[in-house]
Amino acid sequence: MIAADGLRWILTLVFAVPVGYGLWRLVLPATNLAARVDHALHAAMGALMAAMAWPWGMDLPAVPQVVVFTAGALWFVAAAPFRAGDRSRAGAVLTAWPHALMTGAMAWMVAAMGSSGAMAGHGGAGGHHDMPGMDMSDGSGLASMSLAGTGPRTVAGLLALMLAVLGVVWLARAFDHARLRQPVVAAGAPVPVADAAFAALEPACHAAMALGMAVMFVLLV
Repeated sequence: MIAADGLRWILTLVFAVPVGYGLWRLVLPATNLAARVDHALHAAMGALMAAMAWPWGMDLPAVPQVVVFTAGALWFVAAAPFRAGDRSRAGAVLTAWPHALMTGAMAWMVAAMGSSGAMAGHGGAGGHHDMPGMDMSDGSGLASMSLAGTGPRTVAGLLALMLAVLGVVWLARAFDHARLRQPVVAAGAPVPVADAAFAALEPACHAAMALGMAVMFVLLV
């Protein structure tokens, strides 16, 4: 969905950050089962978002992705009350909803592009094939395709805005942890994490995912 090679590489590197972090946390012995599911979903989402920046990524089947990420969004909400910890159940759900939003947005993007035929084939940089529901005009010089229709474009724009806000909030949180050296309990870890760099790593990776996704949604508008 991206025509500019430079932007493809930038977004690929951005999404590589949460992928690497998710895989690392996934294999750590201290990570509990619920957190392993969380990190597996984040790693898979980052990998597939990176793939969508490239022509070959548009050939990946849409239905399995929609099923997995829809289930992932439900997982974040449904599992939150059972791992509240020191928070109330309502507080745990509020903490989980940004992750549910990102995962659900991923499912929506794949479904919207798949229903319009974008995931079935891609004409490459030299010659795109027109598809129902897609604008293949290359008008911006950055995106090779965008959603057609006011409704899908409005949804994509709103999701881009929400993801951008989440990304900025997470980025500010990462800076706060690094600056204040405030001990935190990382997701899935049984003991407090006092190292400032480690404390800042998780929100920084979430910020990279959210901001990268926001850019992808803007390109669809």
